[in-house]
Amino acid sequence: MKRVLSLSTLYPNATNPRFGTFVARSMEALAAHGEWDVTVINPIGLPPVVFGPYRDQAAAAVGGVENGVHVHRPTFTLIPKLGGRLNPGAIARAILPLVTRLHAERPFDILDAQFFYPDGPAIAKIARELKLPFSIKARGADIHYWGTLPYAHRMMRKAAKKAAGLLAVCEALADDMAEIGLPRDKITVHYTGLDRDRFRPLHSPNLRPRLAEELGIALRHDDHLIVTVGALIPRKGQEFVIRALPELPKTRLLLVGKGEDEARLKSLAGELGVSERVHFLGLLDHDLIPLVLSAADAMVLPSASEGLANAWVEALACGTPLVITDAGGARETVTSRAAGLIVERNALAIAHGIENLLADPPDRDATVAMAARFDWRVNGAKLAEYYNTIIGA
Repeated sequence: MKRVLSLSTLYPNATNPRFGTFVARSMEALAAHGEWDVTVINPIGLPPVVFGPYRDQAAAAVGGVENGVHVHRPTFTLIPKLGGRLNPGAIARAILPLVTRLHAERPFDILDAQFFYPDGPAIAKIARELKLPFSIKARGADIHYWGTLPYAHRMMRKAAKKAAGLLAVCEALADDMAEIGLPRDKITVHYTGLDRDRFRPLHSPNLRPRLAEELGIALRHDDHLIVTVGALIPRKGQEFVIRALPELPKTRLLLVGKGEDEARLKSLAGELGVSERVHFLGLLDHDLIPLVLSAADAMVLPSASEGLANAWVEALACGTPLVITDAGGARETVTSRAAGLIVERNALAIAHGIENLLADPPDRDATVAMAARFDWRVNGAKLAEYYNTIIGA
């Protein structure tokens, strides 16, 4: 079998089982395809003195075979909040002995980075030492955030120049990559996948009562229900959804996710007098998310930037239309009203978009059909095809 080693700083582990699940599903789909043997290096950053939450991270630095993928979790030295420019070099130094040993035991055909920063510059250093071709994938924030920082931008462009190929999660992101000087002729679009066994419409008269019981919240039969799935950070725009609620008096908002913005968002809900209609659910068990999405009238995510959000695709697969902003691959996802609406990134536009869908909801089957082209098996097959092209197989 051909062999690939993929570097991913985001990957599920015992401490953070939802951390980078989309990377894990893609690697597992590639392994299940049967043509490639897949090894993942998931480096875990720890400060010189391990304290607080880093103790759990240290405990999670354990590898093994996970769903057909060989996973290694070496640690590297991380300087919290200050080490951004140091991380690619620190990762490369930490993992090079391991990668060299694995390559000597059973040679790899290609190296791969799952994010453009810090993974991309790190894998470029490893590839130079082992004299192997490598690829880098862009997903969104790695371009829109790191690409704006001069030191990261320089390293990203240097790595891209040496790469045998580049991947982007949507056409819009490929264009953004080209705008910051990454070679457009090297970029292949590789859409996300979807777990169709998990994300499917769940409709029954008992759906909302069951959801209310599972989440411990009161839901009246005539409530409208909207959900936002994403990290609670300013870029995702939950603030605008909360600000829209005074215009939507019979609507409840479920916020799925955790993040630095949580306290500010709770305070905002209180200031606007909508606290009783905003429910902070945290990081839900993955099997609960389809229940939440299926019960909702719309999934609302007014991001400032995106690649192609997995939450968009998962909502559609559950029959739930979107109200999203024109970020990243939005126009590649919302190609008809059956998928929902693209609106401006302000509270009034979001409220109007939600009102529009509530007044005239699209047919649920038509919404489900909008997710038909997203599938992890297709994702794995396309990735295998892409790697074969790079190595000339």
